[in-house]
Amino acid sequence: MKYHKIDASLFVKNRKNFASQMKPKSIAFFNSNDIYPVSADSTLPFEQHRDIFYLSGVDQEESILVLFPDCPNPKNREVLFLKETNAHIAVWEGEKLTKDAALTTSGIKTVYWLQDLEKVVFEMMTQAETVYINTNEHYRANVETETREDRFTTWIRNKYPAHSVAKSNPILQRLRSVKDQIELDLIQTACDITNKGFRRVLSFVKPGVMEYNIEAEFMHEFLNNRSDGFAYTPIIGSGNNANVLHYIENNQECKAGDLILIDAGAKYANYASDMTRTIPVSGKYNDRQKAVYNAVLRVKNEATKLLVPGTIWADYHIEVGKLMTSELLGLGLLDKADVQNENPDWPAYKKYFMHGTSHHMGLDTHDYGILTEPMQANNVFTVEPGIYIPAEGFGIRLEDDVVIQKSGAPFNLMRDIPIEIEEIEDIMNK
Repeated sequence: MKYHKIDASLFVKNRKNFASQMKPKSIAFFNSNDIYPVSADSTLPFEQHRDIFYLSGVDQEESILVLFPDCPNPKNREVLFLKETNAHIAVWEGEKLTKDAALTTSGIKTVYWLQDLEKVVFEMMTQAETVYINTNEHYRANVETETREDRFTTWIRNKYPAHSVAKSNPILQRLRSVKDQIELDLIQTACDITNKGFRRVLSFVKPGVMEYNIEAEFMHEFLNNRSDGFAYTPIIGSGNNANVLHYIENNQECKAGDLILIDAGAKYANYASDMTRTIPVSGKYNDRQKAVYNAVLRVKNEATKLLVPGTIWADYHIEVGKLMTSELLGLGLLDKADVQNENPDWPAYKKYFMHGTSHHMGLDTHDYGILTEPMQANNVFTVEPGIYIPAEGFGIRLEDDVVIQKSGAPFNLMRDIPIEIEEIEDIMNK
């Protein structure tokens, strides 16, 4: 891994918090992701399942974590099953985790090799009454591929049909949404790397560069700072491409006078950052671009103030809609009749701002969090309003990542990334 070693106390604490919410005499399983094939002998780069990483720090394929807090044998209350390393693997792939290295990484003392899984699990399951399975219940999940976790769930339920079944995901949704200080520091590192990438791009952009050239500049800076790369597929949308919300082709020329909407964030130690800025190809915004830009910036700044403990996500978006409506009226994009005659299920402002303003962020870019429950201190949210005007050939979105505080305004993890028009123009024209 490129990232610095993470203090194992984070994973010890995370397991303790999870175990405290398990039912008596229950056992929970968490699996690594598969390495997914492309074709022939090609595979996609390995990406660890965020749940097993959150609970153990293990960033390796073919790994299984088992938690059994009430196990009669204290040795088996926390167990890792790992792929046994050997000299052949060490030569061809690099050495996998040894038992000692797994202890250092995770704080888990009991480590078995995978070939012992069925024998050890049989003993543990005879002592357990409930098994926690780890299903993906994120509100945006749309998974068609059968995962390693899915196959394990099928196996354990078929082999031990008399056990009661519980779900780990509701526990993880709440735990993962409230960040530990170590996690906040890791997210801050990801944001700091994103800052370096953005500043590099500001000095690079000029008429005639290709969108993919900008993507390459980000990747260069990210890798040079121990990032694994982008936290998500980047959007580099110049001109009218900015009005396609999930534009990822990044293959067009950036032309003089146009704006470029850049939605890109570095990943560090599996933690995401999520930034959007909109910059002028020629290094200067025109008057209309400035007016729309500053309207979006005002909405972002005012929306951020609403992210406090106790806020309900749905109510928050209603309030942000009011802020945006006021700005669109000021820009002449809406008139009073548009607002008076609007459909309550699709307000008038949605013509120009059709997506949500904020989502949880952390190990996943769209991270765990239950949106029907009040916001809490140490939730990390994005704030990302936008105004999209295809008829005028540009769209503007601005996005920062913020931490909700116990009291006062949220803490902006992207406070050092240029966002004011004057600063962006100054850097681009040096």
